[in-house]
Amino acid sequence: MNLDELRGDCARKQKKGIHFILASVIIWTLVLIVHLTGLPVLTKNLLTFCCTAPLMPLAFLLSKVLHIPFQDKNNPLSSLGLLFSLNQLPYLLIVMWVYPTVPEKMLMVFAMVFGAHLMPFGWLYQSRAYTVLSVAIPLFALIAGMYCPNWLLALMMLAVEVVFSILLYLENRK
Repeated sequence: MNLDELRGDCARKQKKGIHFILASVIIWTLVLIVHLTGLPVLTKNLLTFCCTAPLMPLAFLLSKVLHIPFQDKNNPLSSLGLLFSLNQLPYLLIVMWVYPTVPEKMLMVFAMVFGAHLMPFGWLYQSRAYTVLSVAIPLFALIAGMYCPNWLLALMMLAVEVVFSILLYLENRK
């Protein structure tokens, strides 16, 4: 198989990672709930980090429910998905710095990192949705984070993830 065939095979078998995006819908729902509370901002920020912890188990569970293989050992590009996900870890150090320094803006920076980390998946899955949203999410997060309360930013992220899931569903049907 050539590179484009491997990418196409990965996109088909992994359903373009829709199980991860659906898991992120759950994560952003939890983040929204946290930011709707009257807790202090530092507590909300800590709980936001905690809300992300179940991402992998949720994605794994959703992959089973949707009959998507979590990893395809026959396709060497399958492991790139994990590498692309791990790519955001160094950027989370910036989010951790923002946490105590400018706590009101931590969720904005977190959302921007989340959105930007999707870019390589656009290439891997040959997906317009990933490519467009990897640019749109950080821009939306920046604008919403500068001018709106954090709960509204979290609501926006939840809405974007629902739309993203629908777009991936439509891409997978093609």
